[in-house]
Amino acid sequence: MRYKTIIGLEIHVELMTDTKIFCNCTNEFGGEANSHCCPVCLGLPGAIPRLNKRVLEYAIKAGTAFNTHISNHIKMDRKNYFYADLTKGFQTSQNEIPICSEGYIEIELEEGTKKVHLQRIHIEEDTGKSIHTENDETLLDYNRAGVPLIEIVSKPEMNSAEEARLFLENLRATLKYIEVSDCKMEEGSLRCDVNINVVDSETGQKTRISEIKNLNSFRSVVKSIEYEEERHIDLLKKGENTDKETRRWDEVKAETVLMRGKAGASDYRFAVEGDIPPFILEDTFINEIQNNMPELPHEKKERFISQYDLSSYDAGVLTQSRDLAAFFEDTVKNINDTKLVSNWIMGDVLRRLNEEDLEIDSLKFGAKALADLISLVKDGKINNNTGKKVLRDMFDTGKDPNTIVKEQGLIQISDEGELEGMIDTVLDENEQSIIDFKNGKDRAVGFLIGQIMKKSRGKANPQVVNKLLLEKLKER
Repeated sequence: MRYKTIIGLEIHVELMTDTKIFCNCTNEFGGEANSHCCPVCLGLPGAIPRLNKRVLEYAIKAGTAFNTHISNHIKMDRKNYFYADLTKGFQTSQNEIPICSEGYIEIELEEGTKKVHLQRIHIEEDTGKSIHTENDETLLDYNRAGVPLIEIVSKPEMNSAEEARLFLENLRATLKYIEVSDCKMEEGSLRCDVNINVVDSETGQKTRISEIKNLNSFRSVVKSIEYEEERHIDLLKKGENTDKETRRWDEVKAETVLMRGKAGASDYRFAVEGDIPPFILEDTFINEIQNNMPELPHEKKERFISQYDLSSYDAGVLTQSRDLAAFFEDTVKNINDTKLVSNWIMGDVLRRLNEEDLEIDSLKFGAKALADLISLVKDGKINNNTGKKVLRDMFDTGKDPNTIVKEQGLIQISDEGELEGMIDTVLDENEQSIIDFKNGKDRAVGFLIGQIMKKSRGKANPQVVNKLLLEKLKER
C-alpha cells in the first residue's frame, strides 16, 4: 500500500469522584447552571486548591490497568491559554512529570494482536462550558469547571479508523470495569482528540499533522479519520501540504472544518503550580490500590473460556462490559447450562438492547427471571418461539415469565393423546399432503406441522408432533 495513515489519540476522561479535583463542589453531570461552584473552581482571588486524593487513586487504577509506570513524584503545572470558559486563564494540569507513563493497550485484529503503546496518563481539571443561544449570546456554566480528568495519550501507532475504534472500545470497557468513569460520551465524560497525518511510502513525503478536537462518539471518530485520510492523501497526490492545524468535525456536512493553527508546548507557557507543592506518593499507597484491582476484561474473558467452556468469540461478547458479564454469571447460577444462557443473552437479549440503544442495567427483569424463562423452554413447558414471545413481554412489562405463561395460557402441549387427535384431524383435512409425502416430497411434512401448530395455537410441542406425525404418515 503506497499511503500509510498514522494516528494518535488523546482521550479526556471525566472521573467518577464525588467531588471536584481541587474543591468540595459536587462532581455531578447536569444541575442548574452555576450551582456546583465555589471560589476555588471559579478561580477567584485568594482561593487555594487542594488535590482530591481519590483522583490520584483513580489515575493509578487506570495506569495499572493499562500497564504503565506509576510515578511517586507528583507535580502539578499551569497550562496557560485563553478560553472564555477557562476561569483562571490557565488550566491546572501535569506537564513534565505525568502520574503514569508508557504502558499499552492491546487490540485484536484479523492478523493477530497489536499493542498500541501509550505516552502518558496525567491528571488535570476540566473547563467550564460555553452555551451559545439563538440570540447570539454566549452564556457560561461553570458546573463543569474543576471536574477531574485523566488525559490518556497514545503513541501514533494506529493506522486505520478501525484500529482507532478498537482501541477506544478496549479503553472504554476497561475504564468502566475498574469503575473510574462512566464513559458516557453523550454527557461528555469521554472525549477524544485525533491526531492524523499520512506518509507516501514511495517518496517518504508526509503531510503535517491535523488535530480533530472534541469528538464525542465512536462514529464521529471513525468518520473524521476516514475523511482526513482521504484529504491528506489528496494533498500528497497534488504535491501540496498544510500547516499543523486544529480542526473540528461537522456532523451535518460530514467533513472537518478548520478552527485554528495547532498550538505547540511553547505556546502554553507551562509553569509550576505554586499553590500545590510537589510531593511524594508512598509505595504503600500505590501498592494497596494495585493489590485491590478488579478483574480486567481480558482476564475475565480468559476465565469465561476456561470456566464456562465458551468460545473466544462468545466470551469476548459476554465480557464486553462488567454489568453484562455479571448478568451472565448470575443467570448461570440459576440454570446450569452455560451454552444455552450464552445463546439467549447474545441472541434475543442483546439484539433488543442494541435496537433500543440500552445497556444491560436498563432491563426491567433480572438474571433469575431470564433463567426461569430458559428453564421453561429447556424443560419443554413452552417451545422456543413461545419463549421468544414471553421474553418480549418481559422487556415491555418486567413481569415474571411464569406469570406471563400462566396469564396467557402458553404452556406447551406435550400430551401424546391430545396431540394425536389434532394430528388425525389435520391429516384428514389434507389428503393431498399425505400423497405428496408418499411421493417423496419432504416439504409436505413441514406444511403439515405448520397446520398442527396453527390448530394448537402454537402450543404443541414440535418434537413430539414431529415424532407422532411421521409415525401416522407411515401408517396411512
